[in-house]
Amino acid sequence: MNRVTRLIPLTLAALGLSITAHAQPWTGQVEVIRGASSGDTIQGLVFNDLNGDSRRQPNEPGIADVLVSNGLDVVQTDANGRYEIGVRADMDLTVVQPAGWQVPVDHRMVPQFAYTHKPGGTPEPLRFGGLPDTGPAPSQVNFPLRARSNPDNTFTCAAIGDSQTYSNGELSQFRDSAIADLVQMDLGSNDCLVYLGDVVGDDLDVLERLLEVGSAVGVPQWMALGNHDIDFDASSDAHSSDSWRRIYGPNYYAFETGQVTFIVLDNIIYPCGEEELRLPGREFCVESDRPVYNVRVHDTQLQWLENLLRHTPEDRLIVMAHHGPMLSFYGSGSFQHQDDATAQIHALVAGREALSLSGHLHTLENIAPGESFDGWQQALGVDSAPFRHIVAGAASGHWWQGDLGIDGDAMALQRMGAPKGLLMLDFQGSEYREHYVGSRIDPRRGQWVDFNTPAFREWFDILQAWRSLPARERNPVPPVSINDLPDTRILTPEELSQGVFITANVWNGSRETQVSARINGGAPITLSRTQQGTGEAAQIGAEYADPFTVKRQATVGRYAIESTMGRPRNQGYEAYRGSRFQGPPQPQTAIADRNMHLWRATLPTDLPHGVHTLEVTSIDRHGRRYTDRVIFEVREARPDPLHRVDVWDMDTGQ
Repeated sequence: MNRVTRLIPLTLAALGLSITAHAQPWTGQVEVIRGASSGDTIQGLVFNDLNGDSRRQPNEPGIADVLVSNGLDVVQTDANGRYEIGVRADMDLTVVQPAGWQVPVDHRMVPQFAYTHKPGGTPEPLRFGGLPDTGPAPSQVNFPLRARSNPDNTFTCAAIGDSQTYSNGELSQFRDSAIADLVQMDLGSNDCLVYLGDVVGDDLDVLERLLEVGSAVGVPQWMALGNHDIDFDASSDAHSSDSWRRIYGPNYYAFETGQVTFIVLDNIIYPCGEEELRLPGREFCVESDRPVYNVRVHDTQLQWLENLLRHTPEDRLIVMAHHGPMLSFYGSGSFQHQDDATAQIHALVAGREALSLSGHLHTLENIAPGESFDGWQQALGVDSAPFRHIVAGAASGHWWQGDLGIDGDAMALQRMGAPKGLLMLDFQGSEYREHYVGSRIDPRRGQWVDFNTPAFREWFDILQAWRSLPARERNPVPPVSINDLPDTRILTPEELSQGVFITANVWNGSRETQVSARINGGAPITLSRTQQGTGEAAQIGAEYADPFTVKRQATVGRYAIESTMGRPRNQGYEAYRGSRFQGPPQPQTAIADRNMHLWRATLPTDLPHGVHTLEVTSIDRHGRRYTDRVIFEVREARPDPLHRVDVWDMDTGQ
């Protein structure tokens, strides 16, 4: 019998205790008992908090075989629920929530599973406060747990990449998009919410409100640290997450639910320096005029991970949640934006069922085992993905840019065209099914369908040539806009002869996804993925762009919104850390010129004139189907789309 089985609280019956459902979240905190301690070790108890008051009572039994960590070492509680572990000078003492049990939450639905120990506090003044002096180690730290009211082998977890709210205005958009969607899903007591870093955008004072808004979902909010969640005025990486630790909690930790062990990693090194030069290409850490970050799980954390896995049964699914990707298509050649420790982490979890979840790049990437892209070997020493890696998209999409949608939040299509949204993971035992839900979009929708025409490609190349010029040197008015693009769903025989592609941007598409099309209910046409994942570089340019996405990214009218009585900063709009987006309508700051989830097929050249129906169906690796029907026309010549002024200006004699 493994540790997980022993921890499932069936023993409650033997103790004469009943399991009752808790309608309201269980709020509480870690019990910290001050007093003299040895200074070298810290002791405590993990106990069954029967009355829910967060204090260990004489009749409340300890819980055996629960993992406790000081951020390096990992120990198990004994038969009476007791533990003893070494004191580190700067540490988060954490309990690993065991399967079948739950830790309490606070009023923000933030799990309470840790005690932070940092005598003297943050040794330098920080803009957002850092950590206060915690004083000497307490004599005892006790961790309360309660048995779950229902078995937790089947549950759902929502993964939020890059909510990245730089301002309270963007936080309101987050509230009205991702959080509103989650509230409608009505998640249950066994479900969870995992943020994959860049929870806020540099301003850590916004984090408290975000946590309160997120608490409306009603499930625990587990969070990973991102490169926009740190103290940028910290002089050492040892202190750069101190304000985060005070406001939220530990920057790396683990918890269990059902047959899944979630391992939340911190892979943001800030400021990076000489230590990063162990691998080539990291000179940016020492050559930059200002401090910069690098994506890497540091050595102490790697040792903690090894120690944690030593205590984790091999039949459990390992889900690693972190901000910077271990592997990425979009950032495949980057030395900064993929984790330097990827090869080491792969070795540590070798032979186990594992999944990597990340954010950071504002892309949605479902990288299947065995896939490979050019640049991984050079940057990371990795040839191919040994298990699935998902870059989970961004709840902010493309940094809250783009025009406003019907619900008042920015459209903000991501770099490769997926909408802003949420990655949903449905777990059953140690297996999972993933799917993506676009914010404020019908959940039955999972792809964009369009036609890549010669006219689109010419228009795209003109726009990209203008975008490649330095902003100060080019005409502020783009040479072409969405108004200059001919209708991509009216095709001429000449265009068909030059090549027209059916395009399907399947947001969460992977190597296993199958995509086919039918014209007027005829024979199926197989669409091929534009990236095969066999070690090639990114295909970039007009032929590999998604017209559906680009049409919406290329002209943002929100730049030009002005008022006569409003604040100067309300003209146009702000994004990032107060950057101005004002003037004539412009493209977003990124256009979908490459894609790992784009499928295409060439339209037949002999389509008859008239109106046709295109049906495109994609089927993901779990059998989930998305079908779109598009009406298009074949005409000898494309009619002028504009109002026929000449007709109405004719002198009719009346």
